[in-house]
Amino acid sequence: MSKISRRQFLGGAGAMAFSASMLGGLVPSRAVAQEADDYKALVCVFFYGGLDHNDTLLPTDQASYDMFAARRSELMNAYNSNSAESSRNINNLLTLNPTRPLNLGERSFGLPPQMRPLHEMFDNNELAVLGSVGPLLQPVTRQQFEDQSVSVPSRLFSHNDQQSTWMALNTEGSTVGWGGRLLDATLRSNDALDPTFMGITTDRSNTFLSGQTAKGFSVSPNGPVRINAAEQRWRLGGSSNYDDAREQLLAYLRRDNFTSDNVFERDTARLQAAGVTNGITFANAYNSVGTFATTFPDTRLGGQLKMVSETISLNQQLNTKRQVFFVGIGGFDSHSSQTNTVPSLQAQIANGIKAFRDAMVEQNMWDKVTLFTASDFGRTLNDNGDGTDHGWGGHHFIAGGSVDGGNMYGHFPSFDVTGGDYTDNRGRLIPRVSVEQYASTLGSWFGLSSEQINEEFPNLNNFAVKDLGFMRATSNS
Repeated sequence: MSKISRRQFLGGAGAMAFSASMLGGLVPSRAVAQEADDYKALVCVFFYGGLDHNDTLLPTDQASYDMFAARRSELMNAYNSNSAESSRNINNLLTLNPTRPLNLGERSFGLPPQMRPLHEMFDNNELAVLGSVGPLLQPVTRQQFEDQSVSVPSRLFSHNDQQSTWMALNTEGSTVGWGGRLLDATLRSNDALDPTFMGITTDRSNTFLSGQTAKGFSVSPNGPVRINAAEQRWRLGGSSNYDDAREQLLAYLRRDNFTSDNVFERDTARLQAAGVTNGITFANAYNSVGTFATTFPDTRLGGQLKMVSETISLNQQLNTKRQVFFVGIGGFDSHSSQTNTVPSLQAQIANGIKAFRDAMVEQNMWDKVTLFTASDFGRTLNDNGDGTDHGWGGHHFIAGGSVDGGNMYGHFPSFDVTGGDYTDNRGRLIPRVSVEQYASTLGSWFGLSSEQINEEFPNLNNFAVKDLGFMRATSNS
């Protein structure tokens, strides 16, 4: 059996049978005064399985639509797109009209009617679209890809590896995510910040929020994970006579008196102790959450974004000035029966994001929060019947009060799969925008300097543009 270092143990502790909330305790809590107006948050919404960007941003000019429909003839037939009632009929698509012209010629794009709330946000300049984004080490052309003359990310088209590459800039097994990198850089520039609740996940434990210093704190979409054995009075007796027993139980869970000569045992105990302490701190703060006038949809995404909204409302109680959130939903691996799954997921996305927007406006926090989407990869332009296969690049959304919305950024190719935009005749889109360019643009708004950006994103210097321009200029506090 190979030996494991203490550093590797700590880095992989999230995979152990502890609550992910315990990871928040690997860094000490620091009390620090906070200015109410100095707050920013990033919210990553991850679509597990590979969002079909071609079924999300559709052509609305007739020539492009006809070419697209020919490429996806079976899938469009499954949608019954010739019917006036079909959500994929060209007359029912919601055309996006950018406030600034993009080099599209006579082409235009729109959203399916299931995503009408996002179309309204686009029209209100609160949402932007970023085209052809995906993992890249450097720019690559179709010929270079076919010749294997330039380096590309490893294990393309693999779910687990490309989820990891999107989150951590490398394949499965990576231990530091770029959300964690942003938090680490923020902490290094201000050592008075309290890191305990800077990274929050409402989804499964993953590497996105994990840094060298910053760690993810896990909460349920239904609220904080509570220590029921200590809180439920009936477990140790209902009267106050048993309060001492409950305190002793908490002391045991916190490992107050634990000693050991074994460094792994000490680290494990410290991990558990911090998890218990931080969990209680979060739960106590959560007791003061107010009631929103905004109603969130009763969906998995709606529940998670509601929890994010509630946590943001606690930023002063939790002593946080910068936060990165991770939210995730699955179901996007649509090799078949795409017409039965994707439209309902699109409605869930649009309604969830719109409710989140409304809750942020209600809190007067919309200009301090930026939500952005990510996914394993896009999907092939060509269908395989009533579904699509794994691709590479894709299109994504950015929303917030500081987003230069109502515009389209990046690259939006034609539907000619024999051209230079695709790896092969199946239509796997070659990214024109790297994940690191995407991340660095968000990181700059978050408050990182150009020096910090270059340090955290090592491949960024391979690209001519480091800031994609979808965030409005703002002073970094």
